[in-house]
Amino acid sequence: MELTGAEIVVRCLAEEGVEFVFGYPGGAVLNIYDEIFKQDKFKHVLVRHEQAAAHAADGYARATGRTGVALVTSGPGATNAVTGIATAYMDSIPLVVISGQVPTPAIGMDAFQEVDMVGITRPCVKHNFLVKDVKDIAETIRKAFYIASTGRPGPVVVDIPKDVTQHKAEFSYPKSVKMRSYNPVTKGHPGQVKRAVQMLLEAKRPMLYTGGGVVLSNAAEELTQFARLLGFPVTSTLMGLGGYPAGDPQFTGMLGMHGTYEANMAMQHCDVLVAIGARFDDRVIGNPEHFFQDGRRIIHIDIDPASIAKRVKVDVPIVGSVKEVLAEMVKLVRAGKERPDPAALKTWWTQIELWRSRDCMKYDRDSSLIKPQYVIEKMHEITRGEAYVTSDVGQHQMWAAQYYKFDQPRHWINSGGLGTMGFGLPAAMGVQFAHPEATVACITGEGSIQMNIQELATCKQFNLPLKVILLNNRYLGMVRQWQEFFYGNRYSESYMDALPDFVKLAESYGHVGMRIEQPGDVEGALKEAFALKERLVFMNFITDQTENVYPMIPAGKGLNEMILV
Repeated sequence: MELTGAEIVVRCLAEEGVEFVFGYPGGAVLNIYDEIFKQDKFKHVLVRHEQAAAHAADGYARATGRTGVALVTSGPGATNAVTGIATAYMDSIPLVVISGQVPTPAIGMDAFQEVDMVGITRPCVKHNFLVKDVKDIAETIRKAFYIASTGRPGPVVVDIPKDVTQHKAEFSYPKSVKMRSYNPVTKGHPGQVKRAVQMLLEAKRPMLYTGGGVVLSNAAEELTQFARLLGFPVTSTLMGLGGYPAGDPQFTGMLGMHGTYEANMAMQHCDVLVAIGARFDDRVIGNPEHFFQDGRRIIHIDIDPASIAKRVKVDVPIVGSVKEVLAEMVKLVRAGKERPDPAALKTWWTQIELWRSRDCMKYDRDSSLIKPQYVIEKMHEITRGEAYVTSDVGQHQMWAAQYYKFDQPRHWINSGGLGTMGFGLPAAMGVQFAHPEATVACITGEGSIQMNIQELATCKQFNLPLKVILLNNRYLGMVRQWQEFFYGNRYSESYMDALPDFVKLAESYGHVGMRIEQPGDVEGALKEAFALKERLVFMNFITDQTENVYPMIPAGKGLNEMILV
């Protein structure tokens, strides 16, 4: 049976079991949209901007572990999606983005709405394809989903010219994929795994440093087993939060630029460090020269060999799936009789508890102004820590990471690597589509929310009962904080003048709006908002303008050079 290229695209998505396609139509993809209209295998979600399509697909992927799908037209439709593609690339999120392209004869002729999507996205995708023959569509889409979801996940772009969607070919969807140039390793080298376990059993001051790879590989259970079996302290990057229960006493908190004092000091002074699905990012360890310590040994577990020893020299590299490697390590420890030195471990924990007693997360709870930390704490209490929480980027993102204690993986959805303002609301839409019965909240700032605020229309169209928590300090908060600390209080273009009335704006889209100005009203407003299970509630909290995120490590400094409150 011969099908058009557009029919083949739609059939391929159905074969992959796609639930939602987030997109925006245009001339180059109208043939595909016509076929979407005729089918009932998956639902299309009409966003109001292509950046939001990529972010919504991204949020869906982070919350489920499945590959998110976005569909955009050529030219500006494609370029609008690039920020979302780069966001997914930096955080290793599986996406397939199908972009329309001008007809094949017009490529390279500066045709209307033509851009070189393959060239533009090459630096920020795991792979991309330009399909020039209708016979190649099915195999290309099969490869795209395989590449996006295996090994270290990432976004894949499939660029399809309009005439290719009109041509016909026989349809047959490949049952499997074999690519000679792409065979990701999942099992760790047995010898290296044994070396790592022996090194850990000999450690006096061990530390488990966990990252987004724990969440992406669904290894939270294995990590928890491993940590509790050995009794070792655990820290997490921003992307790894929820991979280990935040309420567990072995958890020392998030580390890095805005991490806890105890986590950063333990990282700096441990004698054996295990990096698990983490990449020693600059926001985590600062300057590698400051991080280097004579006598400290490092084990690095990662699915991506290019990430190992990229910034920090390691002693035992292990390439493989975090889930499989941790399971093997647990098995080896349980099979043997040797255990860590209890006296040394007790001394190490005594030191960590001394660092923890500094209470680096304290803030003024008696203020007459709303403290953003208080809002997050109350939100955690009211939702019992069970909400899916998305964020934008800035101070509010760090406060959410610090004060909403995530005990489960895939509940914390944020742009870590790229730091994309405008991510939070569309990502929350993707999460809500993935989990329609769940409580989903977007924590944002007055700068970030306006970058994709048009998606309130999408939320209304699809009746998404999100809760938007706007921590409004009338500044680009993190910019203002850096200007206070490092630029002599010269607040150049960081004050947000002429802000809209967010309550009226939310109401104009058909949602519930609230303005909260007094600390005493915070708890009641949150309870009222989260009780409205069927409505989107936009909460505008007027917060203290001068509040800063602490602790903080200045750029280029070491983990032990923290600014405390």
